[in-house]
Amino acid sequence: MADRKAALIIVAAGHGTRLRGAPKQYRPLLGKPVLSHLMARAASISAIGPIITVTHPDHAAFYGEALAASGLKDDRAFRAPGGETRQASVCNGLELLAAAEFPADGIVLVHDAARPFLSELVVLRAILAAQAAGAAMPVLPVVDTVAEIDAAGELAGNPDRARLRVVQTPQSFRFGPILAAHRAMAERGRFDFTDDAGLMLANGQRVATFEGDDGLFKITLEADLARAKRHLGAPEPFVRTGLGYDVHAFTDGNHVTLGGVAIPHERALLGHSDADPLMHAITDALLGTIGDGDIGQHFPPSDPRWKGAPSRLFLENARARVESRGGRILNVDGTLICEAPKVGPHRAAIALAIGSVLGLPPEAVGVKATTNEKLGFAGRREGIAAMAVATVAFSG
Repeated sequence: MADRKAALIIVAAGHGTRLRGAPKQYRPLLGKPVLSHLMARAASISAIGPIITVTHPDHAAFYGEALAASGLKDDRAFRAPGGETRQASVCNGLELLAAAEFPADGIVLVHDAARPFLSELVVLRAILAAQAAGAAMPVLPVVDTVAEIDAAGELAGNPDRARLRVVQTPQSFRFGPILAAHRAMAERGRFDFTDDAGLMLANGQRVATFEGDDGLFKITLEADLARAKRHLGAPEPFVRTGLGYDVHAFTDGNHVTLGGVAIPHERALLGHSDADPLMHAITDALLGTIGDGDIGQHFPPSDPRWKGAPSRLFLENARARVESRGGRILNVDGTLICEAPKVGPHRAAIALAIGSVLGLPPEAVGVKATTNEKLGFAGRREGIAAMAVATVAFSG
């Protein structure tokens, strides 16, 4: 592992609890784990030699997936076990370098796994700063007014922002001093340092600063993942809305099917399938979000296969078509127009039936009903109409 190039220690042992799902360093970002984007960038920078990733013992599978997706060669990739704290994790990475006889005057960069957009320019600044000063950190100016508050949450003062800076990584150090400082703090029982520049300062080491990079933002919240996608040039997500309408006349029978629920009634609805106007309207609304025709185009009444078919088949097909185009159904909202039967007692069952087909919770399925004030065909009890709106999000 010994190499006159700088060594990079990636701190990736955290659980990242502020993001749902996998730890933030392993969350998918345009099809690859966040960590793999960082590894790939680091691998492309000629000034970086060995790359040590410090990971949690439980994250072996996550790490393996990230390494495979990064394209980082095995002869440059090393893994160290994470510790109880960030400080302990970094120390484990340094001890791995020490065991490999990394030179004491070599440069070590310590970088957060959740900052994937490492650039060669920042790395070169880091190396030069550490060669000159022994320890250095990238910083950005504070552009907003900063407030200091008291225990009651009231304004206590405003620090001079001209002297304040936002700290980033990679922080850079000569290997011998940073290893000695970590060992010294461990001997003193100090394990509370959240960054290595602060640890070096507490150990009596001067720490220089150099210009950071706006692109080195840290992925901590869901909004940061969205920003990361934009940084990589991903298309902006967008939302589409579709409208559907359907009507069926009454015929002889003893029930109607509305939203997938059979409701006792003195008449039935006439149709080639089960004549469910609400599901048909929602189907058309979903097809409208992707400009994919209408229910009659995909399931023509002339086709005997659909005689008496349950309309959930049509709705399932519309959902599949939307999802195949990258759409995610956010909600559907339908209105039945009829004098009878009464829809209110069946509203919850209808919402549940539609939601089960579309993968939506009942609160994302609107079910309403209105009379037509005895006007028109619905007012004369000649049939039932339905209108629907669907909202679908697309990733771009």
